[in-house]
Amino acid sequence: MAAHLSSGRVNLTALREAGRRELREFLDKCAGSKAIVWDEYLTGPFGLIAQYSLLKEHEVEKMFTLKPGRLPQADVKNIIFFVRPRLELMDIITDNVLREDRGRSPQRDFHILFVPRRSLLCEQWLKEQGVLGSFIHREQYSLDLIPFDGDLLSMESESAFKECYLESDQTSLYHAAKGLMTLQALYGTIPQIFGKGECARHVANMMIRMKREFPGSQNSIFPVFDTLLLLDRNVDLLTPLATQLTYEGLIDEIYGIQNTYVKLPPEKFAPKKQGEGGKDLPTEPKKLQLNSAEELYAEIRDKNFNAVGSVLSKKAKIISAAFEERHHAKTVGEIKQFVSQLPHMQAARSSLANHTSIAELIKDITTSEDFFDNLTVEQEFMSGIDTDKVNNYVEDCIAQKHPLIKILRLICLQSVCNSGLKQKVLDYYKREILQTYGYEHILTLNNLEKAGLLKPQTSGRNNYPTIRKTLRLWMDDVNEQNPNDISYVYSGYAPLSVRLAQLLARPGWRSIEEVLKMLPGPHFEERQQLPTGLQKKRQHGENRVTLVFFLGGVTYAEIAALRFLSQMEDGGTEYVIATTKLINGTSWIKSLMEKLEPAPF
Repeated sequence: MAAHLSSGRVNLTALREAGRRELREFLDKCAGSKAIVWDEYLTGPFGLIAQYSLLKEHEVEKMFTLKPGRLPQADVKNIIFFVRPRLELMDIITDNVLREDRGRSPQRDFHILFVPRRSLLCEQWLKEQGVLGSFIHREQYSLDLIPFDGDLLSMESESAFKECYLESDQTSLYHAAKGLMTLQALYGTIPQIFGKGECARHVANMMIRMKREFPGSQNSIFPVFDTLLLLDRNVDLLTPLATQLTYEGLIDEIYGIQNTYVKLPPEKFAPKKQGEGGKDLPTEPKKLQLNSAEELYAEIRDKNFNAVGSVLSKKAKIISAAFEERHHAKTVGEIKQFVSQLPHMQAARSSLANHTSIAELIKDITTSEDFFDNLTVEQEFMSGIDTDKVNNYVEDCIAQKHPLIKILRLICLQSVCNSGLKQKVLDYYKREILQTYGYEHILTLNNLEKAGLLKPQTSGRNNYPTIRKTLRLWMDDVNEQNPNDISYVYSGYAPLSVRLAQLLARPGWRSIEEVLKMLPGPHFEERQQLPTGLQKKRQHGENRVTLVFFLGGVTYAEIAALRFLSQMEDGGTEYVIATTKLINGTSWIKSLMEKLEPAPF
């Protein structure tokens, strides 16, 4: 479904190429054979930019994971550390370097590549430990926006939301602005910028300042994007808390997708052999890559899960009919024709088998009573039913000690759908959680309150019903099979963030001024002057291209909703999505959790 963008007007290959070029240049500076020591968190994102073959071409012979102690044996001239600028990692590097056998010959050269920025603090730390001088090359690799798919970019900064909203640390916003400048250098200046939220305002200000400070950044590339929409995650705290109901969203909710890969329970993928009774079941998780390069996945990823089964059974019929063709091939020409199509048919058959297995795994969960009960409560909250009192289902879940994250997602959802909870309801929930799950979670509750997710109702007014009605966030008659509105991604709830994007395109935000004022943070519009000759004359029927940047994370369901809008016949806008991190409710709440550790003495 997303494949339309690779054939559309936006081609993200240039961004990947620029990343590869920068990497090659750095590797060539370190002449001779090399070993790379990886900060483990970076291996996934790097894999989306450069395959191992590229590293091998530049004499990378060994790769190790960064860990304390001596570095593994490697007969190479250069050791290169690829790391994020974090002090705890500098301690490990110091340990590695100090344990290096100085007596060995030949001596190995050390280099350090900071991703995405060099840090004075880290270099000062290495200096104090007495190892800074050991590094010949100290450079930075600006891995800001990583192409995940034909229409999707992510910074994969897992702590961006927490840094912005709890720690008032704007580093990730600076990286976002830098990433957008890189994007404009490759794809032309974006003439219109719209934004909503404090962080959005900061990013726009930084972009304008960077442009002023580097007058050379004004380029003569014809702009690919017409509009940039910057959205703060805290403008819409509701969407990530709800359970996503698209195929890709559910895979992420249940198994977690990391850098386009998912690990699944192996039992469903074991080849079925007759009469073996399944005694040699594989124990390693099945690892699959999920992106729109796979035809079937591109078609079903953004559908509501209830519409996936019929597509899979239709595909199964088409594929078995295609294989049947071989019995009808009589002439040499016909046989040749069949053989030439065989690899594509076999790939389609194995893709179908994989997705049928995944769909079965998901169905086992979505048909369970617990999933249904949880979803029912979510939908009641989102449609405004009983949000102002203690919920019986939540009480029962706490009493039965269900996973804490599940409880937190539900009560945060209730709080957001009620513009905060009445003090006695909030106190009751907090007390029950601390008594059942332990007092060490008091910091987590505090973080959720600071982030605006779980808070007392201050104004005594609940604005959510007004917001819900004005933005049509709840649709009763949702068509999951052939949707006509974005609310299909949550079977009734239309993601607020995507509704804002949709209304910005048509009829414009002036129509919703009142509601915008109820949502946190300022809303604004900026224009960037284009040199004469680069202004667009839009051809009749040509779509506008909008880049929507989610600051603080985006879910797969929101991405699906934006792709749905891109594909609407009369939509007139094509969307490309960028974010600080791909998130779901669980990974998001996890990033805000903190445990009080007992004192070590």
